[in-house]
Amino acid sequence: MGVLHLTEDEVRQLIDMPSSIAVVEEAFRQLAMGKAANVPRARVGAPGIMLHTMSASAEYLGLVGWKNYTTTKLAMKFHVAVYNNQTGSMVALIEANWLGQLRTGAATGVATKYLANPDAATVGLIGTGLQARTQLMAVAAVRQIRRAEVFSRDAARRTVFAAELRELCGIDVVPVESAQQAVSQKDVVITATYSKLPVFAGQDLAAGCHVNAIGCNYWTKTEIDVETVKRSDAIVCDSIEACRVEAGDFAAALQAGVTSWDVMRELSQVVTGQVAGRSSRDEITLFKSVGLALEDVAMAGELIRRATEQGAGRVVDWL
Repeated sequence: MGVLHLTEDEVRQLIDMPSSIAVVEEAFRQLAMGKAANVPRARVGAPGIMLHTMSASAEYLGLVGWKNYTTTKLAMKFHVAVYNNQTGSMVALIEANWLGQLRTGAATGVATKYLANPDAATVGLIGTGLQARTQLMAVAAVRQIRRAEVFSRDAARRTVFAAELRELCGIDVVPVESAQQAVSQKDVVITATYSKLPVFAGQDLAAGCHVNAIGCNYWTKTEIDVETVKRSDAIVCDSIEACRVEAGDFAAALQAGVTSWDVMRELSQVVTGQVAGRSSRDEITLFKSVGLALEDVAMAGELIRRATEQGAGRVVDWL
């Protein structure tokens, strides 16, 4: 039976950020309605390599699937595969580095759409890696952003990053000298780092700020401090189940007793109105994302549809 294969370049050509946000928003809506399910990431290692595995079902698309990726000192390799619900046959195998960046950004776009103040116009971004790019792209797609200030430890890198994102997003993107400067008086704050320690002080957040913390998916790492969690009036997770395993951002706050799992909310329930997101202009809201396979499967479904319409990719024999 033939299997559609899509390369990284073909994924880039087939879908953009606004479309990705719509796809991921629908996935969260279907998750709340019981038409989709997600299994948290599992990891297994051997000398020099780690294999990361996550899976999901999307009944509403007629698909089940997985994302597997490897990390070594040399590189990270990502693949997504999806199967037909009725036949069990593999439908597509997709190279998924850019797909992963898009869907992670798109989840932040969905969260920002529902949790940030409607007139949010300023962004503080900490991090200048690949994920940081799609984070800012997504926020700029759901809010009329005027200015973004970006900080990372490498001055040259943040200068280059700011110039690239200025052109990519069509907004004023400025490198700044400190995390405090990036965070202070911002409507939206984004952390997209691999840090093991908090990257800014929660006391610097402005009233009404919305925070997207997306870089950490290990219990031993954190990008935000206890004060940030303590000041957050609404804490929303892409998946509480997955965050219980991977969201090290909450570890110290849980131990200190300033939050608990039962006060946190699911993004799927916010999207469908089952629970409240932001309740007032001055509330601080926090979105914690560890990344869900459901997002990958949903993106795969849309990529298959577009590839079929446009004749993109290639069908390979699968024995």
